[in-house]
Amino acid sequence: MRHLADLARRHCLLIVATAFWLACSTLPAQETKTEPATPAATPATENSLPTAAETTPTPAATESPAPSPTAEAPKTVAEEIATLKTGVGDAAIAGHNAWMLTSSALVLFMTAPGLAMFYSGLVRKKNVLSVMMQCIFLMGLMTVIWGTYGYSLAFGGSNPYIGNDEFLFMKGVQRQLNTSTGTPDTPMFSPVLPMLTHMLFQGMFFIITPALICGAFAERMKFSTMVVFMILWGTIVYCPLCHWVWDAGILGYVKDGAKGNGIAGGALDFAGGTVVHISSGVSALVCALVMGKRVAYGTENMPPHNMTYTVLGAAMLWVGWFGFNAGSELASDGLASSAFAVTHFAAAAGALAWAGMEWVIRGKPSVLGAASGLVAGLVVITPASGFVQPMPALAMGAAAGIVCFLACTKLKAAFGYDDSLDAFGVHGVGGTLGAVLTGVFATMHVCDPLLVSDGKPVGLVDGRTELMFGQLAAVLVTWVLAAVATFVILKILDATMGLRVTADEEQQGLDVSQHGEEGYIFV
Repeated sequence: MRHLADLARRHCLLIVATAFWLACSTLPAQETKTEPATPAATPATENSLPTAAETTPTPAATESPAPSPTAEAPKTVAEEIATLKTGVGDAAIAGHNAWMLTSSALVLFMTAPGLAMFYSGLVRKKNVLSVMMQCIFLMGLMTVIWGTYGYSLAFGGSNPYIGNDEFLFMKGVQRQLNTSTGTPDTPMFSPVLPMLTHMLFQGMFFIITPALICGAFAERMKFSTMVVFMILWGTIVYCPLCHWVWDAGILGYVKDGAKGNGIAGGALDFAGGTVVHISSGVSALVCALVMGKRVAYGTENMPPHNMTYTVLGAAMLWVGWFGFNAGSELASDGLASSAFAVTHFAAAAGALAWAGMEWVIRGKPSVLGAASGLVAGLVVITPASGFVQPMPALAMGAAAGIVCFLACTKLKAAFGYDDSLDAFGVHGVGGTLGAVLTGVFATMHVCDPLLVSDGKPVGLVDGRTELMFGQLAAVLVTWVLAAVATFVILKILDATMGLRVTADEEQQGLDVSQHGEEGYIFV
């Protein structure tokens, strides 16, 4: 106990000494001045008292040191608040931009490896590389088109029908040196989003949309013809349609009491029900009809060669779709969270519904059915993801699983077309269903009040019928544009280049006949 007491006493003394040293070290240093000794000065003795002169402080000892000429004046409260606001604004921009760049990467991830694996697993093994090549090549081709003139056609100018040369060759999009400040300026699409980020995000949509069409003509289209077809299709179909829907064009939504170009009040399409899925799905159907069936289709069994690829690809699509839909808010906020949630719910319901239909009709649920169902659920929620609540999203996903299952089985068999990988059955039918159901379930409880609702009823669930007319008009216009333009492009290419490989090349497989490679070499 005595040892502990001694130890405690030593610690106390150490603390007191440290505190005293710190207090002394913080005192301002004062200049010391030595006074010369006078001849009459008498050395002080132990009993002597100081004289008055000795006890009177000199002026130098009492005056405060003069302030440094370089010291800055303290900021006013207003200046401090302004600095704080600037910092908060910069942090907000950084947060929103980080989310949007991540979303851009997620959407690109959907094309490859997502769609590349999903599609390549569904074809025969002699065509696995041809499908992957289509996806990876389109990632390069469509990026070049988008950067040079596509983005400008889709988002340039104010003409309601087509863009202009405002952003041609990235003019007004890329960073540019400000000669007055000597620093580069970043053009902004919105207060929180750089133009470059918006261009990249939208460019990923431009990549995956034509890649979806490849599912209809898989295993039989010439690669060279595919390249030219996609250049023309992206320019003639996608860019104008994107401009019509997302750049205040003839299909853009017009809020109550506002003026706009939208036919029948325009349509709500949060992430691409019309622009991406209906356009690609309808074009896929036209491709299947114009090109005809694969050799031996209907007489020879053509099962998927690698279901593991397909399931993994479907899972990647599910993950990537969060960037596709939630990223379409173009910000990281509450509405993005809502879009993320309904996307997930619809995919889950779609997977269960499609597999459930197989279970009831065929006695067994298949993994292909579950994978196809989740994609159908994702497709149907795409146009509605920023406008509906989670429980309606479950209903929409379930409806997509059932309707798309019937389209890929009953409808396809009834009309006898060879949509190789069911691009129309999932994207065309699912996208159309989603656009219509958006008119039913879009609600003021979710919609952006500034851009859409003003806090007033939006869709049928709110008791408002007007939106449905705009949705139906957008569906009809998209169907007509995609079908007519695709048909004309295919006929021109068929007359000039030819659409299909020869029968011998098709039997050999596109991997070897078009690319001189094989997907599986076992040695």
